[in-house]
Amino acid sequence: MIEETQRWVRIERRLDAPMERVHRAWTDPDELAAWFPRRVEGSLTVGARSTLTWHDRRVPVVVLASVPPTRFQFRWSWPTEGAYQTVVTVDLVPEGYGTRLTLTDGPFDLAQPGVIDAWAEALEGWGEALSNLRAQVDYSVDLRQFRG
Repeated sequence: MIEETQRWVRIERRLDAPMERVHRAWTDPDELAAWFPRRVEGSLTVGARSTLTWHDRRVPVVVLASVPPTRFQFRWSWPTEGAYQTVVTVDLVPEGYGTRLTLTDGPFDLAQPGVIDAWAEALEGWGEALSNLRAQVDYSVDLRQFRG
């Protein structure tokens, strides 16, 4: 049963790139760093404990599942009191000549201190990240270079 205080982020996007290309963008450290974090420290294989690094933070991740070309899943920590963790699941299905991506992140238990801020950051951050992903896999462009 889902608690009334639990929330999830769920976003769908249609990409022109084939599923294999989109899956690789999540599972290859160099490709992931081309659109999401600045650097991946470690491996993105199942069971691997790695760190995603941005200019202002380092986020530990554990890869839970990788089923090419349909699914990638990892657990990561949010900068809240008690190091709150959520699970990110990326599901890919063919759609026309491209891919339908569905991302879920959660659960966010809003009854816990600081988690509402993590949920708000996830809502905003995943929207931006998936725009970066689309630019990378569909057009080979890094949108981050155009942001301040």
